[in-house]
Amino acid sequence: RRQRQMCIRDRKSADLCYMSAIELLDLYDMKTISPVDVTKAVFDRIHVVNEEVNAFSLLTEETAMQAARESEARWSKGEARGILDGIPVSVKDIVLSKDWPTQRGSKASPTDQSHTVDAPCVARMREHGAIFLGRTATPEFGWKGVTDSPLTGITRNPWDTTKTPGGSSGGAATAAALGMGALHIGSDGGGSVRIPSGFTGTFGLKPSFGRVPMYPASPFASLSHIGPMTRTVEDAALMMNALIEPDTRDWFSLPYDPRDYRAGLELGVRHLRIGYSANLGYVDVDPEIAQLVADAIKVFEDLGAHVEAIDPGFEKPLDCFNKHWYTGAYRLVETFSDEQKALMDPGLIEIAKEAKDYSMDDYLDAGVQRQALGQTMNAFHNTYELLLTPTLPIPAFTAGEELSDPESQDHWPDWTPFSYPFNLTGQPACSVPCGFTKAGLPAGLQIVGPMHSDLLVMRAAAAYEAAQPFIMPKHPHTP
Repeated sequence: RRQRQMCIRDRKSADLCYMSAIELLDLYDMKTISPVDVTKAVFDRIHVVNEEVNAFSLLTEETAMQAARESEARWSKGEARGILDGIPVSVKDIVLSKDWPTQRGSKASPTDQSHTVDAPCVARMREHGAIFLGRTATPEFGWKGVTDSPLTGITRNPWDTTKTPGGSSGGAATAAALGMGALHIGSDGGGSVRIPSGFTGTFGLKPSFGRVPMYPASPFASLSHIGPMTRTVEDAALMMNALIEPDTRDWFSLPYDPRDYRAGLELGVRHLRIGYSANLGYVDVDPEIAQLVADAIKVFEDLGAHVEAIDPGFEKPLDCFNKHWYTGAYRLVETFSDEQKALMDPGLIEIAKEAKDYSMDDYLDAGVQRQALGQTMNAFHNTYELLLTPTLPIPAFTAGEELSDPESQDHWPDWTPFSYPFNLTGQPACSVPCGFTKAGLPAGLQIVGPMHSDLLVMRAAAAYEAAQPFIMPKHPHTP
């Protein structure tokens, strides 16, 4: 720790907004800066850059500054609360938080909501002293893999504002990349943490299903996970230490495991047996993305891992995923009146209509297919401790569009074939930045582990990050 503090002292001119949460906590402890300094700097940053990218749907500056003053008082007395005291955090606008409306990117959501409870992830971070900046943008009810909605408009990629940051946690990823907060709560039902992490060059983890308690349950049921979105792996590990704390409101939550997610991040990947699938056996991957990911695989080999090119052995599970996802959309949409449906994203209405034609046998067959997929991955991990793939087969495409190629694609899952299989299986999976295309757009490497191996997945991510440090944009780029 002394070494870290000496390093931080040498960075007196460093931008507070781009410091990690770990660094900020050390500075608070040293009384070099205070949570008030940081929170003010972050809001100044938001006021400068957010208009260009539209990452936030709600800002709560007055209450955040009051919370920062309270945190400052605790630190001055040596009485910090928990592990996140004074750290700026954002909450995706589908995650319940008391005192704020949860509009979920929808004009059909009432604006006069009054919540008295937090979702588990928000409650845990509040208990640990985090400072909430506001809500980040999402597509309506998080239904698609890009971030635009009838309520908040289009959210844009910080590396190229004509491109999408992906979704549905696109606001969170954009905020993370541009220094608008250190920690960000995202959700992932088909890739919604990993897709925007891949498109924006940030880090995002989808934990094992049940590892982070959820409440209320997602309309998309057991596909959906809560996960951290950050600029560094260690910050995500710190965040996980709070997120995994138990909450009895989630019937599916796993037994509490108190292990420290930061412990062992430095252990590396030497001697790990890793499977690498460039295309899962059926995906067409953009040549630039394929080369960047192949270069990342060489890094793992240089770090001492035993990497073998091998596909995990399952067929494309798109129909299985759609049967689950579209059914969730149908059940959600049917809770609204015809007048409210008229206000909704037409794409969401369309997939709900498709699901209306599913039979009970269709849905049960999809469940059987899902079970077989999980068994296949269990068997794969009997041999390989991790699976590496591209996060996405393409770089970011035009903002405001659902599809990268309307002629060959019907809906968003068509262009994200690497992410949704692991929502069906519930496995932990993360995205780490692994370079840039010639056009300056990030590429992502996905690291997938067996169920409940979240710490191993993060350890591998940390090893790669140490070898290839992540790069963040200092300002939004517009061609």
